[in-house]
Amino acid sequence: MDGKDGKTAVVVGTVTDDKRLFEVPKVTVCALRFTEAARARILKAGGECITFDKLAMRSPLGKGTVLLRGPVKSREAERHFGKAPGVPNSTTAPYVRSKGRKFEKARGRRKSRGFKV
Repeated sequence: MDGKDGKTAVVVGTVTDDKRLFEVPKVTVCALRFTEAARARILKAGGECITFDKLAMRSPLGKGTVLLRGPVKSREAERHFGKAPGVPNSTTAPYVRSKGRKFEKARGRRKSRGFKV
């Protein structure tokens, strides 16, 4: 964690091993669960794996911790937000019953079917 030296990484979930990360830095990680391989690599690097009850004893107010979370906009519903589908320069996906040939794929969607918006 760049610029977060000495802080505890907090993950609400399971920490799993990632073979793409060649060297694991010395880091304190708090999570609900750890896989055996992830725990072994963190401990081998000189770090430590703790659970939320130990974190609550160490820093009751959460000072010195960094909450790690995934991408917020990765939900499928986010594709449908924004300018209305069919408006020029809109990349918003329409709500459709199916993704077949007959469902919002004809005029206005493709140049070969008359025009493209």
